[in-house]
Amino acid sequence: MNDTTPAAYLHAHQFAALAPGPRLIVTGAVHGNETCGTQAIRRTLDDIQNGRLEIERGLLTLLPVTNPYAYAKKARQGDRNLNRNLRPGNSAGDYEDRVADVLCPWLAAHDVLLDLHSFHTGGQPFAMLGPRNNAGQLEPFSHEGEEERLVAHLGARCVVEGWMQAYQRGVERRRRLRPDAPVELLDAAYGVGTAEYMRSRGGYGVTLECGQHDDPQAPEVAYHAIRQTLALLGMARIPLQPPAAQFTVYHLEDVVDMDHSGDTLLRPWASFDPVAKGEPIGRRHDGTLVCAERDGYVVFPNPHALPGNEWFYFAVRSSRTLDV
Repeated sequence: MNDTTPAAYLHAHQFAALAPGPRLIVTGAVHGNETCGTQAIRRTLDDIQNGRLEIERGLLTLLPVTNPYAYAKKARQGDRNLNRNLRPGNSAGDYEDRVADVLCPWLAAHDVLLDLHSFHTGGQPFAMLGPRNNAGQLEPFSHEGEEERLVAHLGARCVVEGWMQAYQRGVERRRRLRPDAPVELLDAAYGVGTAEYMRSRGGYGVTLECGQHDDPQAPEVAYHAIRQTLALLGMARIPLQPPAAQFTVYHLEDVVDMDHSGDTLLRPWASFDPVAKGEPIGRRHDGTLVCAERDGYVVFPNPHALPGNEWFYFAVRSSRTLDV
């Protein structure tokens, strides 16, 4: 077996307290080159196994490496992006589809998800927040308050909402401009990842972007978030640190794809860099400028995106506040 041979299994660690309580699952390396969560989860495992941490209520499942193939490759994905179009039932598909057949039932068996990620370029940690309570078609939800309180205690002062709405707009554009794109890129459920799937099964989940991939502080951010989550849920005797005094909440308005390998960003953008209406953000391979349609912010810029995949996101300030 060589280092990039896809693993034939997922390895989770589970701790079931004798007293009832919440069911929490913590995931790392959904993207294989995002290892801060893996490091933090393994540190938490060491704490438990060496008696420094005891799970006293509920069920804790720790999954250090959610995508073993991508992790072995030290790449974002194995065959495809696991955190898009996540659903079970396609075991004859690619590697990530087979992972989904195992992962999705695990998510559905829990109440709360903490999914630990990192990002390509510079910027401060931020949390991804789900929708307000609603009974709509796109992402019905009923745990707004619980999810906001979790986000507020994770340590990040920046919060991003509007993920599924941005992807809905992105998919509509693809259908209009690139009807010959791979079918999965045209699927209305393309934006469904771990947290979105968790919400669709009646739970709630937070994706925490802990910092740039190689930032030595990112594993510390992830480790702090795990402990804060355990404290907030009352699963372990850990002092709960208070939330930040204030947060900045951004609403994702759009996702812009890289169309060609020759597309380039015009500067080394970092998440939450401000842009003015009409300001160029990138240049297509044919010289066409991609400009901001209104005043806002660049989020998740990825100069190394694959053609047909997300190049950057555009956000505006949200009026939403957190229930802490």
